[in-house]
Amino acid sequence: MSVGQLATSLRKLRDSLESARLPLGLPGSDSAASLRGELVAQLDDYLLPRLDRLDAPLLAVVGGSTGAGKSTLVNSLIGREVSRPGVIRPTTRSPVLVHHPDDAQWFGPDRILPGLARSLAAANDTRTLQLVPEETLPQGLAILDAPDIDSVVAENRALAAQLLAAADLWLFVTTAARYADAVPWDYLKSAADRSAAVAVVLQRVPPAAMTDVPSHLGQMMADRGLGDSPLFAVPETVTDDDGLLPDAAVAPIRDWLAALAADTQARATVVLKTLDGAITAQCRNAPQVAAAVDEQLAAVDQLRNDAEGSYREAVRTIGVQTADGSLLRGEVLARWHDFVGTGEFFRAVEQKIGWLRDRLVASLRGEPKQVNDVKLAVESGMEVLIREEGEAAAERTETAWANDPAGRQLLDAHDGLGRASDDFPAQVALAIRNWQADVLELVSSEGGSKKSKARFLALGTNGVGIALMMVVFSTTGGLTGAEVGVAGGTAVLAQRVLEAVFGEDAVRRLAKTAKEALNVRVEALLARELGRYEVVLGDIGVRDGVAEQIRAAVAEVNEVRRDDVRLTPPAAAELERPRGTATQVPDRAELPAATGGAGTAAAGPEVVEAELVADDEADR
Repeated sequence: MSVGQLATSLRKLRDSLESARLPLGLPGSDSAASLRGELVAQLDDYLLPRLDRLDAPLLAVVGGSTGAGKSTLVNSLIGREVSRPGVIRPTTRSPVLVHHPDDAQWFGPDRILPGLARSLAAANDTRTLQLVPEETLPQGLAILDAPDIDSVVAENRALAAQLLAAADLWLFVTTAARYADAVPWDYLKSAADRSAAVAVVLQRVPPAAMTDVPSHLGQMMADRGLGDSPLFAVPETVTDDDGLLPDAAVAPIRDWLAALAADTQARATVVLKTLDGAITAQCRNAPQVAAAVDEQLAAVDQLRNDAEGSYREAVRTIGVQTADGSLLRGEVLARWHDFVGTGEFFRAVEQKIGWLRDRLVASLRGEPKQVNDVKLAVESGMEVLIREEGEAAAERTETAWANDPAGRQLLDAHDGLGRASDDFPAQVALAIRNWQADVLELVSSEGGSKKSKARFLALGTNGVGIALMMVVFSTTGGLTGAEVGVAGGTAVLAQRVLEAVFGEDAVRRLAKTAKEALNVRVEALLARELGRYEVVLGDIGVRDGVAEQIRAAVAEVNEVRRDDVRLTPPAAAELERPRGTATQVPDRAELPAATGGAGTAAAGPEVVEAELVADDEADR
């Protein structure tokens, strides 16, 4: 295995995370979406570029709270102003990356932080990285001044987090007055969780507190998993006319960074420690995104099932009511009676069907207007039924979605989902007319045979078609009382007439075919209405299979790492330390300890205190 194979696996993880969508406001989805963004950003900004060039300069990002003196520290380390301190808060400006001129090629737009534009001038733009070449900075080291992690400007906070996630080394700056604040410790905990290389600079320590405050901070660091991280204590002092701290105040920090830059093995230790921790954190956190995607899919499936169930019920209801005699009430029944001769019909329902058939034949030959009246009544009755059920399906779906947080979100964003679409009535009317045309074509095709042609011509295509519709609509299952006799007689009469034309078996077949054709058109109508919800659910972008891709990518990264790739140098060499050595952890790349120092916090990091070289300088 090779580092290249590891990078390939991480790119798969990056692509699968990028394709994850968490648009529904489910519990925990906001934090999962934020985590997803952080993971993708770190892969883009740091892990993949750094794996591509492990020999690139060490990037130390200086971060901390508002007013901690980050820019002043950076300027003092360089010896001139390279990063403008934010006198007025909040300050929005481009982050500043200082590097040796010979290292410029390492910081082009296709390298670390590729999403940030490059500029050689300062800008009030958080999406531009200001590059500052500096001869005095050791080659192999770059220092990046980040915005305040607790800035009141959201884009500043976001950029600070992005830059810290792209660091080989965090140089975390705080003050004696604010080192216990919650926000810095949230960031430091994040660093500890992913084993990032961290050094802490404690500034503005009152001389009387140079023993107690650094010791307390060191204990806090040890308790939170940062016991191996160097801690630099800078005494309270004043800046010179150029806004720089006394050289003696920052010399231990500068010397330590310079030693890192000069020692290839020590620099590799820092880089590989942070890389290894970041990859471990990716593999630990990415499954949380996969789980959130699963929850989104489950929510989408539930909403889809609610909508499908509502429209399935509408199809079922229409299917029943177009077969149980329900349509033979009211206007349809009245027009049919007008068509066949109502008075005689009532007197003879239980009498000779043959005589009624002959009477009906005479009516059919001479009353085309009455045929059309029945046809129009059928259209009207079916329109009312289908439109009502379409509206009811939309209302049921709205009720179900309104009881679901994700559904409410979609209802709020898409007006009209609680009612049928505007053109539904027109589509219903067209579907009914097309079905009636299906019926007429069906009986016309059947009536063309030699055996039944004469009788068919006597009845006429429209008359036979209307009779077939009566048979389709009337099984009397939904009728009671007098309606059973009336509609039942209607069905019997229509069926006997059709049997005289086509034969009993053909009538059953024609009725079945006509009913199936009606069902198909109704299903298509309501599927079109249901499609509105499918479009809404599809547009939110939650795709099946993404969670599995994330988990598979994580498994592949872990497999590659298990096989052969260990992001630790063969021997974790450390810089020489005049005053003690931090405890070594076997098989783990440690951050080299700082040289110098004036005491070590109990069970905590080595504290390096800066000593001002002259009393008069300390009094400035």
